Amino acid sequence: MKNLVLLLSLLAFTACTTMDGAGPSIRRDVKDVNYEARKDDSAPRKRLMVLPFLDVGDKRPSELRERARNAFIMDLNRSGEVIALDSKELNVDLSKMMEGGQYKLPEVAKAAQSLGVTAVLEGKIIDIRIKRKADNVGVVRHMSTAFEVVAQVRVVTGRAAREVFNTVKTVTVEEQGTRVGERVETDKFISNNPDMIQTIVKDAFLDFTPQVLASLDKVSWEGRIAAINGDRIYLNVGRVSGLQVGDLLKVTEDGDDIYDPESGGHIGRVPGRLKGTLEVISYFGNDGAIAIIHSGSGFKENDRVELY
Repeated sequence: MKNLVLLLSLLAFTACTTMDGAGPSIRRDVKDVNYEARKDDSAPRKRLMVLPFLDVGDKRPSELRERARNAFIMDLNRSGEVIALDSKELNVDLSKMMEGGQYKLPEVAKAAQSLGVTAVLEGKIIDIRIKRKADNVGVVRHMSTAFEVVAQVRVVTGRAAREVFNTVKTVTVEEQGTRVGERVETDKFISNNPDMIQTIVKDAFLDFTPQVLASLDKVSWEGRIAAINGDRIYLNVGRVSGLQVGDLLKVTEDGDDIYDPESGGHIGRVPGRLKGTLEVISYFGNDGAIAIIHSGSGFKENDRVELY
């Protein structure tokens, strides 16, 4: 009898909250990790570290860039071509790696190399504009509202600190309708319509996804030796990255950085000495692999590995 009363009470509560719209809401969030093996003609997935998004405007709520960044990371991971990482794993104070309102991406990229990061990404909200046009004069007017989001994304490679993507995108969404005439400032409209603005900002960054993925095609995949224990060599890349048991990997040490003798600018890093090859035999942890020596010697922690 008690169970029946409890069930009827729950049903009544659900009916009330459904009818009047009040009461608690339930939010469902699903995160997928793609464990599917890579195709025979493709490289393992590259690790892309997405830094906290920046905003030129200091009056806009931080939720705008935070939600846009989370959606962007999920969209990149959904592609199955990269592993987009949260920069929290870097464990560094990013505020000390900023200059002129943007990240010092070469410095961040250098710090991220130990995590096997192929590239780092910076996203920035440059401007949000709201324009309204009326086709007649009066208290009630037929109006069109144009929402413009100007956003920028930069991508710098981890090993050579080379910029491979830097694009400013303007996304415009128009809405038609009849509105009561009013003068609305942009900042006030944003604060009064947070859900609408968040959706537009999020969609603006999602439009970068195919371009970012295409830019990473020009960057070679790599991993690192994380530890050595006897004849077992542990790598910081594994099943999630797309490595397969039986893969052969060549091992090289880091090369030297080369600088222009006149300008002092960084030209790039020369390839390091080839030490030998490893064979993947199994996986461990969240995304690690165990390998054995196939040829060569003198392997050390942090040596670079890539497909043979």
